[in-house]
Amino acid sequence: MSINNSYFSRNNTILSNVYTNTGKAPVTQLYFGNINPENPTPVYSRFIFDIDLSLLQQKISDGIIQTGCTSSMTHTLIMTNTVFSSPDLLKSTRFGGDITRGSGFDLILFRIPLTLGDTGTVQTWDEGLATVYDLGIQINDTESLFSRENYSTEPSNWFKRMITEDWTTPGIYNNENSLTGITGLNYSALTIIAEQHFEFGNENISFDMTNEINGILNGTITGVTGWGIAFKPSIELLTGLTSYYSVGFFTRHTQTFYEPYLQTSYDDLIQDDRDLFSLGRANKLYLYLYEDGSPINLDSNPTVSIYDSTGEPIEGLTALTTCRKTQGVYEVTIPALLGYKTPCTFTDVWSGLTLNGVELPNVENELIVRPYSSSISVGTSSNEPSIYGFDYYGIRQDEKILNTDIRKVGVIIKKEYTSNQPLNKIKAHYRVYVKEGQTEVQVQDWTQVNKTPNEYYFIFDTRDKIPNEYFVDLKLNINSEVTTYKRQIKFQIVNKK
Repeated sequence: MSINNSYFSRNNTILSNVYTNTGKAPVTQLYFGNINPENPTPVYSRFIFDIDLSLLQQKISDGIIQTGCTSSMTHTLIMTNTVFSSPDLLKSTRFGGDITRGSGFDLILFRIPLTLGDTGTVQTWDEGLATVYDLGIQINDTESLFSRENYSTEPSNWFKRMITEDWTTPGIYNNENSLTGITGLNYSALTIIAEQHFEFGNENISFDMTNEINGILNGTITGVTGWGIAFKPSIELLTGLTSYYSVGFFTRHTQTFYEPYLQTSYDDLIQDDRDLFSLGRANKLYLYLYEDGSPINLDSNPTVSIYDSTGEPIEGLTALTTCRKTQGVYEVTIPALLGYKTPCTFTDVWSGLTLNGVELPNVENELIVRPYSSSISVGTSSNEPSIYGFDYYGIRQDEKILNTDIRKVGVIIKKEYTSNQPLNKIKAHYRVYVKEGQTEVQVQDWTQVNKTPNEYYFIFDTRDKIPNEYFVDLKLNINSEVTTYKRQIKFQIVNKK
């Protein structure tokens, strides 16, 4: 599985019943409660955001992300809690004891509705330029507040989405479901995408947006101008409280590495069995297409037929359907074969190759079929643990890479202290992370390395990565022994000006 990160294009925290704008704040402070006995009406905030899906859509259009071989493309919204690494801040207070870090609450993720819910026009909105929170508190010294340089009431805010446009309902929706008629929007009419429970209050946001984003990508969901995160109405409307309870998350304006994003995971793993083709199990074969060194896609998927050592087509293995795994790579799965004397030579013929309307000749390849026992070790002694060494190409150690590059990183795996014994039957994984002090902040979890008949490799796309210093670990699974090799590659991603 590989990943693509899509970042926010705008965000803002709107505060109940006030015109305050906080669009440029580095954190969003979601809160509920009240400390004003003279005005006991509950106050609360809601976070709204939109996501730039342009790079994701481009990768799908280019065929880099392809679901032809699998339907498993998932999308998860990630926002980092401001106290994720500071357990001592749980249940702590700030602002003179008026605000307490909340726990045991639920947050919802909702779609910003059209002007009439499922009908009407889209509600476009502006982010705004301010950072100051007033938490909805009735502040006596309003003159001091309004004179602050980073305070603004320009939209978006609780009441207005743009200078000349109001939200159909203040705060986007009514959490009491008290609206009647055709105007406004009740909570019951919202499209709720996901919910998450926060037991301790230090958890990160992890909302599953798979169905929502896939609907936008395939065109079944239209008119979306963003989403919102809020406490459930039962929490927003709590009365009798003598404190504010809050949870904070980094926004897109944070100066840290923890910018929020949508993580798309998709299956582009290549595990080519051409040099390890065995009887008794399913095998996968691939066709790779390049033009001047760059991968290209055919007009349609080819078909594959398998011929035995006498040149006769094998029954049931003619005109097999293929799928596009990623840009320029086509995959076919050969069902388990039995009853052949091995080793023997088969031929796979790829037909129906058309590029830009031009028919290309069939492609014929040979493969050696081995007995099933060739992948099994049986004996009276166990395998001894081994130590391995690695060479890389595609990224140099300590290289500075522009955030517009796409690198193919080759991994040569060999026995330690040797230079001429590369290994071909290895299950290898890599992970990518950055360091914050002694903490390793994961960028990409363990992902299996692609394997072709002549190389191991993975693709590293810098376009969706935040400029920083990155590290790559490698993990090998051999003979039931899993060994992790730390910081095999170190490099920096830098901005292109």
